[in-house]
Amino acid sequence: MEPGLDPKARAYPGLHPRQETRDGLVIDYDVALPLRAGAAIYTDVYRPAGVEGPLPAMLLWSAYGKHTRRHEPQRSQFTQGAKLSDYAPIEAQDPLVWCPAGFAVVVPAPRGINGSQGEATAWSPQEGDDIHDTVEWIAGQPWCTGKVGIGGCSYYSIVQWFAGATRPPHLAALMPYDGMSDLYRECARHGGIPNYGFIKFWNSQTRSSYTRAEDWLKAVDVHPFLDEFWQSRAPAVENIDVPTYVVASWSDHAIYTRGSLAAFLRLGSAQKWLEVHGRNKWARMYTPESTRRQMAFFDRFLKGTPNEVDQWPKVRLEVRERLDVGSERAETEWPLARTEYTPFYLDAAAGSLSATPVGNEASIAYNATAQEPRAIFAHTFAQDTELTGYYKLKLWVEAEGANDMDLFASIQKFDAAGALVNFYYFTRFRFGHAAHGWLRVSHRALDTAKSKPYQPVHLHQREEFLAPGQVVPVEIEIWPSSTLFRAGEQMRVVVMGRDPFPPSDDPGVKIAIHPETRNIGRHIIHTGGRFDSHVLLPAIPPERS
Repeated sequence: MEPGLDPKARAYPGLHPRQETRDGLVIDYDVALPLRAGAAIYTDVYRPAGVEGPLPAMLLWSAYGKHTRRHEPQRSQFTQGAKLSDYAPIEAQDPLVWCPAGFAVVVPAPRGINGSQGEATAWSPQEGDDIHDTVEWIAGQPWCTGKVGIGGCSYYSIVQWFAGATRPPHLAALMPYDGMSDLYRECARHGGIPNYGFIKFWNSQTRSSYTRAEDWLKAVDVHPFLDEFWQSRAPAVENIDVPTYVVASWSDHAIYTRGSLAAFLRLGSAQKWLEVHGRNKWARMYTPESTRRQMAFFDRFLKGTPNEVDQWPKVRLEVRERLDVGSERAETEWPLARTEYTPFYLDAAAGSLSATPVGNEASIAYNATAQEPRAIFAHTFAQDTELTGYYKLKLWVEAEGANDMDLFASIQKFDAAGALVNFYYFTRFRFGHAAHGWLRVSHRALDTAKSKPYQPVHLHQREEFLAPGQVVPVEIEIWPSSTLFRAGEQMRVVVMGRDPFPPSDDPGVKIAIHPETRNIGRHIIHTGGRFDSHVLLPAIPPERS
């Protein structure tokens, strides 16, 4: 815990309890909401004007503070032109849309944030308990039917795993829209590599407090391994027992993709649905079709209205071809049961990928500190090939002039004309590849109880440094994705010593990179013979008539 950042510097206007009626809404500002242990937080409550009788309520909870908005031109960058009112919190549903549809919308400032009492803690059991208390308070208000759901994207989504695990009696449904569920592996340290780019940014957004708040930059340094601190940030989603509509995206590699899918698999609820898209998450969340599905879900479980949700497929996913181009289809499970996990073997001599084991041993090396440090292995598909699911990259590696290696791996798509096909990355950037993975080689020890043949899970409990000349096998988790390669298009497996993106001064790009590595000297990748370096691909067989 460290002193918070001055809320006034973030344009916090202070507490001003009042009620206003405008734009068809009745808005109660800065309503005191008691939590256990005597602390009080303050919330805004939005209701449709002229509506008599109680309403089901949607709770939107984040550490950004209930007054934080995204305004033009910043809003357009996030939403790609989707229209939002000035009442819409950042990354969450718009009260001006949802209240006329028959919902109350409640937007608190959490414990310790801005004017709310206590010390600010994020993505923690304490926050889960606070949301539990908030749900029960909402259910007891005369304007509420006693049915409460939780919505929102990103931070608003992550906290739903913690809140749902506490099982508030009046919680009726959850709708997490892109939210991580393992803060160490998915946010703090990717494959053991510190994720300072994002943590520095996020730390500045969640500490607007007159008291104290958690310093996440400090936490990353003080807790380099997956210890009790980070384990407490892994919510017990198995305890969630209410209907849950999970929306995930292939476009959030390095932040939410892995955790959204992992949480869906672990959810304890018998009524759960998964939808995975490949677009900008904010823009897609506000599209008419996405809003319609969200409302149908909450109508079903907050209002008890029978509707299309009863016939929804358990899984919907988008198979991408390029930026903003793909097709959605229904599935019955995740991961897909018909997946044919197919190894392609790396050949350092030819720079290729082979469907059969490579007999001759060879190696390829790159300067770990060069501007373009990389090893490339390519394969051109003879027929249309869909890759949907989890990848694994196994490498035999050696460090020359160093005792550790930070490896950055990506799956790239090139079209038939030889042009790189980009996808969204960190949802807002357009320079991403088909899939990404990371590993600090000293963190290579596997959690054998949790690892699967297609998805390695690392322990992150200790460091095992390399001796001079030592060659070791490593398994890199490539985050799940869905990509269609047409006949004549090429897949490349790229291994580098840094993030695989061109240098850029574009606003915000620094949050998407890992600015500090242990890389010095040369990286050597061994293939063929004794060294079965390969990528395991999630191939989906063509549909039969």
